[in-house]
Amino acid sequence: MENKVYALVGPHASGKGRFARELQNIGLHYIPFYTTGFVKQESETPGQTPIALPIEKIEFFKTDFIVKDTYKGNYIGIKKSDILEAVSSHRASIVILTPAEIKQLTTVLRSTLETVYLMSDYVAIVERMLMMGCNNDEIKYHLEYAENNHEFDLWKTARHVIKNTGDPADVMRQLMAIIGLTVPASPQQVKELLGK
Repeated sequence: MENKVYALVGPHASGKGRFARELQNIGLHYIPFYTTGFVKQESETPGQTPIALPIEKIEFFKTDFIVKDTYKGNYIGIKKSDILEAVSSHRASIVILTPAEIKQLTTVLRSTLETVYLMSDYVAIVERMLMMGCNNDEIKYHLEYAENNHEFDLWKTARHVIKNTGDPADVMRQLMAIIGLTVPASPQQVKELLGK
């Protein structure tokens, strides 16, 4: 079986970071991105890879990145060595990608890359941004950025789409099924589940 890289995609506050952390917590390999911007220091679970890692601008241009992008005037990149290690050593890895990064990585990974679009409506996204402490200007910026970069349309080209407006446990179950972390139930188990 070919090792796969599962890219979580979607607009800001669609749940990419949250589910990347949850998948890491159950043991999936995560490929971090590096940024010259501010990295919020979160209390990570011991042994867990941070979602984003800081890098100085001068170091950014010296590093061998397989994909590069910009966001809010900062540079973002994913190291070539991290991708190579993922596809050679892990059956399944998780990465968070922007639309530009999807195009760049697709040309390299082709059948190895699986995109998973986390679909949320405007109301859910705005509510999440408010809970994250975003002010009105930041919310406006993120929504305009998502519109201008067609992040709300990524579902049209994504390999998988998961609606993330309800119970996060449902999203997690769907992610696990897409990644292949579930097994079919036997006819007997189905009968027991249905009370027959």
